[in-house]
Amino acid sequence: MANINRRHFLALTGTALAGAVLGFPMVSFGAGKKVVIVGGGVGGSTCAKYLRLMDASIEVTLIEPKKTYFTCFMSNEVISGGRDIKTIQFGYEGLRKHGIKVIHDLAVNIDPVAKKVVTGGGKSLIYDACVVAPGIDFRWDAIEGYSPRVAETLPHAWQAGTQTALLRDQINAMRDGGTVIIAAPQNPFRCPPGPYERASQIAWYLKNHKPKSKILILDPKPKFSKMGLFTAGWERYFGYKSANSMIEWIGEKDGGEVTRVNAKQMYAFATSKYKGDVINVIPPQKAGKIAFIADLVDEDNGWCPVNHASFESSRHKDIYVIGDATIAAPMPKSGYAANSQAKVCAAAVVAKLNGESAPIPSYVNTCYSLITPNDGISVAMVYRLGAKGKIQKVKGAGGLTPKNASDAMRKREVTYAYSWFKNITHDTFY
Repeated sequence: MANINRRHFLALTGTALAGAVLGFPMVSFGAGKKVVIVGGGVGGSTCAKYLRLMDASIEVTLIEPKKTYFTCFMSNEVISGGRDIKTIQFGYEGLRKHGIKVIHDLAVNIDPVAKKVVTGGGKSLIYDACVVAPGIDFRWDAIEGYSPRVAETLPHAWQAGTQTALLRDQINAMRDGGTVIIAAPQNPFRCPPGPYERASQIAWYLKNHKPKSKILILDPKPKFSKMGLFTAGWERYFGYKSANSMIEWIGEKDGGEVTRVNAKQMYAFATSKYKGDVINVIPPQKAGKIAFIADLVDEDNGWCPVNHASFESSRHKDIYVIGDATIAAPMPKSGYAANSQAKVCAAAVVAKLNGESAPIPSYVNTCYSLITPNDGISVAMVYRLGAKGKIQKVKGAGGLTPKNASDAMRKREVTYAYSWFKNITHDTFY
């Protein structure tokens, strides 16, 4: 990273963030405070844990229908065969050890007046503060011919787990000489570098096992996250822009937006018609369903407006929204951003419930992408709350992997990526 020592950055952005950066000590106040968290992904689980760490007297209940969570980050390695899917799988016993009540049920309604969350199983939970971490949902109507049912044939693999395994298995079964189509979404979407890391990971698998094959990326955007670093890597390993390139990227100016698919005949339609042996459709996205039910969404854009000092909803008092569903630009929709936002939110909720002023927040994000098993790239940034209450980048903080980075440095990036994964999942679920 050009402007900050990497080890120092990682030290600043690890588990010490809630105490050191936010300036909020571990305390215990009076009893009787109830916080209900909807959604047990990275944002919701981190917030639950840090609420208990900051104030052990708070009764924290986490509502999450699934008993197992699969991280989207590092899931591309599963698809390429470089990682066992069990390594991205996490349960909730670690959170229970912090005194968090975990209910495996689906939240079906949030009443901001009665201050209660209702579940599909019939539970009604009263709260003093409710934190909603709904993740993403897909705009299923954005691509003609695509639906949840069709996704069982043309997987999105953008919510990890069974979809990840499905895409992996399809690529494993594909003939040598086949074509993998990746239909990338329009901004904003979860994990901006994700489709292009996926292309890299699949290309590495194909190069070693099915070298006559090809990857076609159809993209509605004129550019994408870490584009220069990705395309340089593609040139180095996969002959990008050459006559024998394994990867072809078709962007906005060349009509790369997929508007229709045909799952039976395996076609993706953009300006032209493209035939694929495997088609990975990543649809445009919006906030998770419960955010719409609870009236937390700006209908014009499908995401949740919040007060960036606390992540309290702009639409309903004492309801907070964190993670991918929020409007928090320039922070990306990423796992690490969700982890950072969760800690800011937890500190603000604890302060409010105890009649204190919320600490001045700081936010961080870092994102690693693996082009090959020995070539990693990253982007990182530190953020602050601006004068107008908006999140702003801190000038001189963070940065990109240098384009001229040595092979040794790029290999270290892979090591850093694995260390980051171990640390953030431990920080979230244990």
